[in-house]
Amino acid sequence: MVTAAQVRELALSLPRTTAGVVSDSVRFRIGRLVYAAFSRDEQSMGFAYPKEERAGLVAAEPDKFALPRPSQMRYNWVVCRLDRLDEAEMHELLVDAWRMCVPKKVAAEYLDR
Repeated sequence: MVTAAQVRELALSLPRTTAGVVSDSVRFRIGRLVYAAFSRDEQSMGFAYPKEERAGLVAAEPDKFALPRPSQMRYNWVVCRLDRLDEAEMHELLVDAWRMCVPKKVAAEYLDR
């Protein structure tokens, strides 16, 4: 099981990430692009994910992943339940979401470390 504190720690360690609160929800961003956000109760997290792959992700593990609200379907976004993720999976999902928003050179430098 992953906690919001673990997600926060990893997100803030990623280059160029800033955190902010919007509508009582913590969001992690690169510039103006949000790549991850907690629900208000911090039990679930939305994160950047390719639109064309999200239906498959949700269908494969519907107890863990869900499509975003209808108003967010136009974005590259998926929602997960934090209590269903393990730490390695959270790390992979969050870093991949971050990579979708950060310049490729910055991502390459981070991944080379």
